[in-house]
Amino acid sequence: MSEKAYNPSLVEKEVYERWEKSGYFNPDKLPGKRTRPFVVSMPPPNVTGELHLGHASRTATQDTLIRYHRMRGFRALWVPGTDHAGIATQIVVERLIMKQGLDRHKLGREKFLQRVWEWKKQYGASITNQIRSLGASCDWSREAFTMDKERSLAVRTAFKQLYDDGLIYRGKRIISWCPRCSSAISDLEVKHVETTGKLYTIRYPLVGTTKYISVATTRPETMLGDTAIAVHPHDPRYKKFIGKKVTVPLIEREIAIIADDAVEKDFGTGAVKVTPAHDPLDFEIGERHTLPHIQVIDEGGKMTKEAGIFYSMSVQDARRMALEHLEKDGHLESVVDYVHNVAHCDRCGTVIEPLISEQWFMSMKSLAQDALKIVRQKKIEIVPQVEVQRVFHLNLPHCFYPYISSQRFEKNCEAHALPPSRYALRLTASLIQHLYFDTFFYLGYFLHYLEVPV
Repeated sequence: MSEKAYNPSLVEKEVYERWEKSGYFNPDKLPGKRTRPFVVSMPPPNVTGELHLGHASRTATQDTLIRYHRMRGFRALWVPGTDHAGIATQIVVERLIMKQGLDRHKLGREKFLQRVWEWKKQYGASITNQIRSLGASCDWSREAFTMDKERSLAVRTAFKQLYDDGLIYRGKRIISWCPRCSSAISDLEVKHVETTGKLYTIRYPLVGTTKYISVATTRPETMLGDTAIAVHPHDPRYKKFIGKKVTVPLIEREIAIIADDAVEKDFGTGAVKVTPAHDPLDFEIGERHTLPHIQVIDEGGKMTKEAGIFYSMSVQDARRMALEHLEKDGHLESVVDYVHNVAHCDRCGTVIEPLISEQWFMSMKSLAQDALKIVRQKKIEIVPQVEVQRVFHLNLPHCFYPYISSQRFEKNCEAHALPPSRYALRLTASLIQHLYFDTFFYLGYFLHYLEVPV
């Protein structure tokens, strides 16, 4: 039986090695006089990942562009590289040391970081070898890594400039927190999972009367941090109650009934509990009405001392106990099945806790307004048009404070710690403590400090 006419594994590896050895992927070694540059920066795949069809499609497109311009006489440069994938790498290394009966806390930060670098050295070439197998004509002599010295300096420099321009600030706002990863999680790393849960309707007694306001919630344990009840200002059912007070069951705290346009009249009873420390919408309502923040869930997913008798319980245990007390005291009006989206950490699958946390944020309001103005004036065209409505009219006006810091176990590593006396950064030690840039901040500076042909 004859062999196949073409066996890629017997041919392509040898051909690619010959291409790479020729040096022609490097624009400095191309023949002839080339003055016009053409540069493509490869969106760096995660060092922990494997190539999929999306990578293959993108690589083929970029390779076509590079080869086309190379043949046209351009100084064509395709810069390859990988992203260190902080959370993903941390999880991979944690799984490895668990097999040895260890965890990151027993090992300690310095030794854990050493294990991370050992893992990268041993397995980091896997993804780039897969890129080579696609025939990508990258200049591997310029291969970059998001935590190498050059990229780290670029990030520090950009941070300093943005800080001086007032576009970066440190403050407390509500963020998505993963109790398992012990880190703020970018919105792009949050996965919303459709879940069948319960919708609980709870009675809040009106102060000085025998009446009550019924409020629906999927998270009764957070009522311990309630600082207001909100209704829509034009909801006729509740107009007469605005300004009055109710008592929060379980803790007997008196809170006001306020009016806010963000309340959906058709959700539940039309009256919602406001817990600024544990819900993004509630946080914004709280900012508008100067409500206090009472944190009843900590970074480890446990109830805080502010939760009273529920202190140190897990969220689920506190929920069960709270429902028992509410039912016993006659405050639990109804419980019904309810399908809703629950935020999970995309890396480890843990349910996200919205928490108020001190992080570094970018003030995007002025930049977003400029972008909106250009789109509305139709100075640029966006394809497909449906994205104009979704991104520019619905999402962009509200994306004013993205956070750019996160907390990794290896956060004090050389690449992202900001030492107060180096690189002319005039920031105090208190400002830069525990700073670790989010992926989507430093990827924007992937090309900095490369020897790009000009």
